[in-house]
Amino acid sequence: MDRQSIPSSSRFAHSYLFAIMTLVALILSCATTGPGGKKSFIFIPTSQEVALGQGMADELKKSETTLPDPEWQAYLAEVGQKIVAVSDRKDIEYHFTVIESDVANAFAAPGGYVYFYTGLLREMSSEAEMAAVMAHEISHVVARHGVKRVQTSLGAALAYELAFGGSKESSKALQAAIAVGLNLCFSSYSREAEREADNFGIQYMVKAGYDPQGAVAMFNVLAGLGDRGEANVFEKMMSSHPETQERIKNAKTEISAMTLPPELSLGKDRYQKMVKRLPAKKAAK
Repeated sequence: MDRQSIPSSSRFAHSYLFAIMTLVALILSCATTGPGGKKSFIFIPTSQEVALGQGMADELKKSETTLPDPEWQAYLAEVGQKIVAVSDRKDIEYHFTVIESDVANAFAAPGGYVYFYTGLLREMSSEAEMAAVMAHEISHVVARHGVKRVQTSLGAALAYELAFGGSKESSKALQAAIAVGLNLCFSSYSREAEREADNFGIQYMVKAGYDPQGAVAMFNVLAGLGDRGEANVFEKMMSSHPETQERIKNAKTEISAMTLPPELSLGKDRYQKMVKRLPAKKAAK
């Protein structure tokens, strides 16, 4: 059926609904999404974003193995909360989880759910490196990159139901959003989103007291992983070697322009002790 065969009253109703949706989104959904009070329009409200993240976390428990080491879980949460405390988003509760897996990866789900894999933790040599990745992931949450991708992938109708539908419609839309979100967790962000998270992350780790050279060191570690042909490398960010070198250059440029406070920490000694607690890498079959 082409557009001309649709009754004019129906076209008017759809146009009117879209206009109302847009107006409500503009009025209600202006959110802080970066340092310095940067604002963005987010259609899906925070309550639904958190519900989405919780739903994804529940599904991930079925497929991923949480590291059974309370000291490591507490350590990751401690570093995470340091970053959160200086971030531009404190309206949600953050959750930090170490997953036992040889995959070198880390990611953040919408609503403040942050995951680190033991395979990536073993590659690091300092707490500042871990803080760099943590700040990067928290920056994705601050910028609402995850929920932006979900609302784009859902399409206008489902996004509207998730944001404004009744309980039944919202529930169905939420389940669809959870499925979409899980698929997106392991796919790369756009270059623009990654650059933004890199930029925010360096600012946040410095404010939290970490030496930003930890970020440069971490980028170099990840570049090495990419050169080794590792699959599922953190954010798949090292799949393009020229892009990796660009991000390292950008990080160095940003750091050189900063007025750094004294006594920033790398945290090598503590981190090295904690790394020894991690399970050994499984032998390849």
